[in-house]
Amino acid sequence: MKISKDYIGLAGEYLVLSRLTAKGLLASLAPRNTSTIDIFVTSKSGDVSWTVQVKSRMYGSDENEWEIDESFRHYSNPNLIYCFVDLLHTPEAVYVIPSKKVAEVASEAHAAQMKKPMKDGTKRTSHNRPKLKNNFIVDIKSAPDGWMEIYKEKWDVFIPKGIE
Repeated sequence: MKISKDYIGLAGEYLVLSRLTAKGLLASLAPRNTSTIDIFVTSKSGDVSWTVQVKSRMYGSDENEWEIDESFRHYSNPNLIYCFVDLLHTPEAVYVIPSKKVAEVASEAHAAQMKKPMKDGTKRTSHNRPKLKNNFIVDIKSAPDGWMEIYKEKWDVFIPKGIE
């Protein structure tokens, strides 16, 4: 039985919530249908906060890749963290990536993809389904093969600078 996208997304959000809580952070789900925020996170002291966008996958190729929104190329905020959840493998894995890095990789991947002609040889006019991948087919300087591995379970992005 195939599980719906809504349930896969929710499973990823709850997995991220559990990991954040286990790190001693205060975390709660954002209201449903909030466009760029899935989870609100605050330090125990309450003086630092973040927003989290979760993208989850349970089906597809064995390679780590997630469909992303076109806006990921343009939105970079030091307090926005993306969590790419892999529910396809056991144990599950979460890639915790700052939005600045996601925007950089998504922009470069988009530019490289747009340079490639369509299968029929015509010029590409848009890229309908952008993806964030661990291994791109085209050369992406900001994302060499396996680039996401350094972000696997990298929860230290939620430790405020100067606090250990």
